[in-house]
Amino acid sequence: MIGIDWGNTSFRAFRVGRDGVIRDRRVGPKGILNVPDGRFGDTLREEIGPWLAAGEDRVLLSGTIGSRQGWKEAPYLPCPAGPAELASALVDIGFDWARVKLVPGLSGVDEAGVAEVMRGEETQALGIEALLRDGGLACLPGTHSKWVRVAGGRIVGFTTHMTGEAFGALRGHTILARMMRDGPSDGTPFDSGIARSADSGGLLHHLFGVRALALANRLSESEAPAYLSGILIGHEVRAALASAATDVVQVIGAPELTALYAKAITACGGYAERHDGEAAARGLALVAEYAQWN
Repeated sequence: MIGIDWGNTSFRAFRVGRDGVIRDRRVGPKGILNVPDGRFGDTLREEIGPWLAAGEDRVLLSGTIGSRQGWKEAPYLPCPAGPAELASALVDIGFDWARVKLVPGLSGVDEAGVAEVMRGEETQALGIEALLRDGGLACLPGTHSKWVRVAGGRIVGFTTHMTGEAFGALRGHTILARMMRDGPSDGTPFDSGIARSADSGGLLHHLFGVRALALANRLSESEAPAYLSGILIGHEVRAALASAATDVVQVIGAPELTALYAKAITACGGYAERHDGEAAARGLALVAEYAQWN
């Protein structure tokens, strides 16, 4: 089968054999926001045409391609849900060259009863064998980071943190941006930001400290972005671990980002196990095994 993680900015396609091994992959910037005039069918054909020509005829899509802004909106499936439940709720897409289906994404509520939704991260979490076998907690860092709880082979709940988007907004569009220039994302400034997140005063107070430290010549312009990142990620991790039933976290995503989160999780008293983003391919292949293709 062909599994595709199709998000807002990126397109990641995997050709998976019957043994579950990834035979080939394609990664590019053709996210749904970069597809002109909603030509998703044409884009799909351009990206995986050679695989289709070689005989592949089962394609499973996950991510924001199934959102209101994507190819076709797939209604959210409420938690708890695992591979079988997701497979039973797949949405068919009309496509001449293959049978194409959308994974619906999941909905839930947080501890206060406020709504939660996600698209795409569910297939990544289900691609981690240890989570399916033993249950546990997964962190999927990004623009909107997800912390996913798995039990009995199903996703039972999750929370979202707008950490990545908040960093981008603060870094580029606030008074903090005036005293920042590019520098290393890791190192002592990042560690100091994580440590600061444990202090009293709250996030908003800590954020202004980025400016105050720079004005006091205690934080350079090239160190400020990493310090800000450490504050934001530190607050996210502390909040997520405070309500978790375990201190072991499966961190899934790009290596550069999972390294930062693993460091923050360790500093906050947890234990991180890192996995690459190809967990999405394994999760999609698992859902495809339960799907009705005829």
